[in-house]
Amino acid sequence: MTEPDSPAPVPDTPLPCGALMRLVRPDDAPALLAAYRRNAAHLAPTEPRRGERFATLEGQRERIAGQLREWEAGRAVPWVLDGSGVPGAPPVLGTLTLTGIVRGPLLSASVGYWVDQGHTGRGLAGQALAHAVAYARDALGLHRLEAGTLLGNTASQRVLLRAGFTWYGTAPDYLHIAGAWRDHHRYQLILGEVEPRL
Repeated sequence: MTEPDSPAPVPDTPLPCGALMRLVRPDDAPALLAAYRRNAAHLAPTEPRRGERFATLEGQRERIAGQLREWEAGRAVPWVLDGSGVPGAPPVLGTLTLTGIVRGPLLSASVGYWVDQGHTGRGLAGQALAHAVAYARDALGLHRLEAGTLLGNTASQRVLLRAGFTWYGTAPDYLHIAGAWRDHHRYQLILGEVEPRL
């Protein structure tokens, strides 16, 4: 797989649950802000503490602009889980992002995701992760994905294991989450035997 001259296209993809998985857009800022505010207590135990600007419309616009710059550079794929096709659902049901995309002999990326508290346990995270896995393998030509969870985040661990990820270790003090350095279980999925082109 050669180094891309431009980012791989990210088509809008309907998921079986009715949500649409699509690239984040600048006009998502108000819906993302509402989603983060609605899920603040739900996400707080598993997220880093954010500055006050994060919880503002301008902060979300800046964040989206940064994510799209990373996508254009081939280093990330930031998806929104669009709930507009799900009856009674808010416009944003969560996000899934591939970050730290590395080419060369590694051909790897990290995956992270969250789902709206009112829509957990319905298969949305698993469906989104399955699409991201296929995209990473087929569109990006990656060899490996990795993910981490807090030790007690059994729901996310189940999602990863069902998607074919395997646990490969525990990293002490891995991320600063909810105000403290936290241990994380580490998971990986080997996507295939891809020959890197250097």
